[in-house]
Amino acid sequence: MSEAPKPGRDGDAEVRRQSRRHTRRSFLTGGLVAAAGAAGWYWLRQASLEDGIPWPARRVLQFNERLTGALFSDKRLASTYDRSRAAEDPRVNGGIGLRTEVDPTAWRLQVEDAGGRNLSLSLDDIKKLPRTEMVTQLRCIEGWAEIIHWGGVPLADFAAHYRFGTRSGNAPDPHRNSADWWSYVSLATPDERYYVGLDIASVLHPQTLLCWEINGQPLSSEHGAPLRLVIPVKYGVKNIKRIGTIRFQDERPADYWAERGYDWYAGL
Repeated sequence: MSEAPKPGRDGDAEVRRQSRRHTRRSFLTGGLVAAAGAAGWYWLRQASLEDGIPWPARRVLQFNERLTGALFSDKRLASTYDRSRAAEDPRVNGGIGLRTEVDPTAWRLQVEDAGGRNLSLSLDDIKKLPRTEMVTQLRCIEGWAEIIHWGGVPLADFAAHYRFGTRSGNAPDPHRNSADWWSYVSLATPDERYYVGLDIASVLHPQTLLCWEINGQPLSSEHGAPLRLVIPVKYGVKNIKRIGTIRFQDERPADYWAERGYDWYAGL
């Protein structure tokens, strides 16, 4: 064990020597850490791209997808709240695909599948289905969240009514004969500027809603009128507004933000 510095000039000199020794060591350690960080960042940037981002980052996103996918269940529901807690003036998330106004009376929803079936529906057609309400939290990938009161029809009920979601044309049943389901669903705005992809299990989740109301009123344009998706078990990037097309298919669909480096699954 080293002796404590003696008082006086000799002690002061020893303190200065120890201070310089610690300073040099800290500087060297910091330099090594910075160099390692710079080398890691250079390696990451030089790594080959996979779906638009360096492959190591893509592997992390794929791991996250496997983890959240393994935890997914139609019995695992997002939290619901009393209506009194819903925001009076809900925050708007995203405006891609909403540049031009749409006349709700002229708007049509195109529904199709990879087997060649297709259907064109008006908003009134959709609103004839049994309506449901839920008060859930919209969570943005940027970090904020808001409780919102929604009204619409569960996408699972919509698919069952119009016989979409299965290759056979039978109503999809989340609890049996899943081999008959299409694997994925692609949704896009009428101008196709914004698009999302979902796995079929997420589509059939009981809280996945085709929504035409917010706080008991018709959706405004900025909130996705005339029809949007609400899926509280996913981040807001999957809650596509102003849906123009729904397509059931086996090929994994393109996704706007996944092409820009975000997680395709985007599960909570």
